[in-house]
Amino acid sequence: MVAILEEYGTTFEILFVEDCGGDNSWEVVQRLAEEDHRVRGFRMSRNYGQHNALLLGIREARGEVIVTLDDDLQHPPEEIPKLLEQLDKGFDVVYGPPIKEQHGLFRNLASLITKLALQGTMGATNARQASAFRAFRTRLRDAFSDYRSPTISIDVLLTWGTTKFSAVRVQRDARRIGESGYTTRKLIIHALNMTTTFSTRPLQFASMIGFAFSLFGLSVLAFVIVRWFLYGSEVQGFAFLASIIALFSGAQLMALGIMGEYLARMHMRTLERPPYIVKDRTL
Repeated sequence: MVAILEEYGTTFEILFVEDCGGDNSWEVVQRLAEEDHRVRGFRMSRNYGQHNALLLGIREARGEVIVTLDDDLQHPPEEIPKLLEQLDKGFDVVYGPPIKEQHGLFRNLASLITKLALQGTMGATNARQASAFRAFRTRLRDAFSDYRSPTISIDVLLTWGTTKFSAVRVQRDARRIGESGYTTRKLIIHALNMTTTFSTRPLQFASMIGFAFSLFGLSVLAFVIVRWFLYGSEVQGFAFLASIIALFSGAQLMALGIMGEYLARMHMRTLERPPYIVKDRTL
């Protein structure tokens, strides 16, 4: 990476955020920082999650442009100039989505669900091209400098500071060591957390469900009244009544569940739980 950035002809620093991965990564970071003053390292007190670690690095960065990438070398440093060149065209954020996804069917499907949720919260179609390999202007962090919620989405936070997004396709290499921590289940949970934290669409969906079932209830009432006027009899059958009650009860419970999720988010915010704690840092 150092050779690539030096060839690009710009001053830079490299920040490593170690999130208690369970190996000797912190010792490696310390050694690199001793060998090169442009390397800085931060060690979190525990694993808070990828986006929390990114938030730490973003807040500690000192340059005018920030480039985020994973440490598993799936994002080749050779592709960084592509992002920077696109950024110079007047954009504030440039994503580097892969030319071809290399995950399995279910992982790709979960990734698509996450990006659709991100599109709903960001309110922009280019959210479909969001990637952990991104370049953006450091000044954008001013828009979320006071953000303290433990639930974080860097991509949503960036929309608080700009609408000038772009993307350029880059090469993504195969993972060399270990396996990705983002399983299908974790991606879906991340999508749900992101939707309920940064968007009110679930509440709007609950309102629409309530309105639709109200119309349905009025339709059933009209059917019963018309049948009584025309035939002088009521609608027969316990099954009919039970199904109607089940439908309305299900809609009510779903709406209560959505509202409860938002109340839980507000409760977590009132606790003022920090998004991360730095245990150690290099000099």
